[in-house]
Amino acid sequence: MASSIEGTCDPRFKKVKDAFAANFETTNEVGASVAMYIDGKPVVDLWGGYADQARTKPWTRDTLVNVYSTTKGLAAMCAHRLVDQGKLDLDAPVAKYWPEFAQAGKDKLPVRFLLSHRAGLPAIRKTLPPEALYDWKTMTDAIAAQEPWWVPGTKHGYHAITYGWLVGEVVRRASGKTLGTYFRDEIVTPLGLDAHIGLDAQHDSRTSNIIPSPPPGSGEVNQLAAIMADPESITYKAIMNPGAVLAPDVVNSRAWRGMELPSANGHATARSIAKAYAALARGGEIDGYRVLTPASIERCYTEQSFGMDEVLKQKTRIGLGFMLSQPGVEMGPNPRTFGHPGAGGSLGFADPDAKVGFGYTMNQMGTDPLLDPRAARLFNALYASM
Repeated sequence: MASSIEGTCDPRFKKVKDAFAANFETTNEVGASVAMYIDGKPVVDLWGGYADQARTKPWTRDTLVNVYSTTKGLAAMCAHRLVDQGKLDLDAPVAKYWPEFAQAGKDKLPVRFLLSHRAGLPAIRKTLPPEALYDWKTMTDAIAAQEPWWVPGTKHGYHAITYGWLVGEVVRRASGKTLGTYFRDEIVTPLGLDAHIGLDAQHDSRTSNIIPSPPPGSGEVNQLAAIMADPESITYKAIMNPGAVLAPDVVNSRAWRGMELPSANGHATARSIAKAYAALARGGEIDGYRVLTPASIERCYTEQSFGMDEVLKQKTRIGLGFMLSQPGVEMGPNPRTFGHPGAGGSLGFADPDAKVGFGYTMNQMGTDPLLDPRAARLFNALYASM
C-alpha cells in the first residue's frame, strides 16, 4: 500500500511520510490525505489509497470528502472574521441579530455561548421528521423555540449538529449571506482553497464516499455507540434528531452534500484545511491576504469551557468555536494549539507557537470521538522532525 502514496514531502519530514504509509499498512485506512504548512509554506502534501470501499478508484490530489465536525472550525473562522469586520459582537445577545431566538428565556443569551458550546441547545427535544434536517428554516425555527437543556453558561455540552444552525443563522443575519456563501467569498476564493460548505453537484465525481466505522472487536467498546444507547438522552437526540447524520445513506447522498450544514457537512481536501489554519498559525495572514486579526486568533485559543461535557460524557476543553488540547488529548506539544476534529477522524488545527497549519482527511471512519490515532501519528511525526 505504501507504494500508492503520492504528493510532496520536504525531506526534513520523511517521518511524516513514513507515518502516513504506516496508517495504510497497520490500520484499516482506505483513502486519505494529509497536509502541513510551517510559517505559511507547504512542507507536506500527501495522499494515497482509494476513494471507494471496493478499492477500485484511486484517491487523487483533488479528492474531496465529507469532514464532519472539522467543518465547525471553518465556520468559526467566519464568525471571528465578522467580529473583525465590526458586524458581530460576541458579547451581544443572539437575539440582537436573530430576534426570534429570544423565545423560551433566551433573550439575553450571548453569541459567545454558541461558539463555546455553553448555550444549552445541543439537541431539539421534539422529535422531528428526518427530512427536517435539510430544511434550514424548519431547524432554525425549532432551535429558536427550544428551551435550553441547562441554564446557559453554567455547563457545556457539545452542540454536535445544532452548532451549524446556531452559528450559521447568526452569520446569515449579521452578514446577509449564508455561512457557506460567506465562507466561499471571504476565505475560500481569496486563498484559493478547495473547501465547500454546500457542495455543488459538479464535484460529486471527485468526492469520496464515507465508509462507516467497523464494529468493535472482541473486548473493544464503541464509545459513541455506548453514549447513544438511550433514545431519550441528550446525546442521542443531539446526533439522531432529526436525521441519522452518521448513516452512510445520509452522508453520501446528494441532498446532504448540497445543503449547508456548517457543523457537519463541509467537504474539503487536507491541503485546503491546512492552508486555512496556516494563516491563523502565523498571525492571521497568508499569501498577502488577512483572514483574521491577531486579536481574533487570541480569542480562538482562549479557554471557555473545560470539564465534563454534558453530551459526550467525557472531558472536553473548548475555545470560541474550536477544540483545544487537553490532558491526554493533545494536538501536539504546544499549549495554544486550536482546531477541530471531525467524526471518524478528520482534523484541522493551527499551532501559533510553531506556526503549523495541519489538515488530515480520510474516508474510513474510526470510533474515537475526539482525536483519531491516525491523525495523531501524523502530527507527532511532524513535531518529532522539527
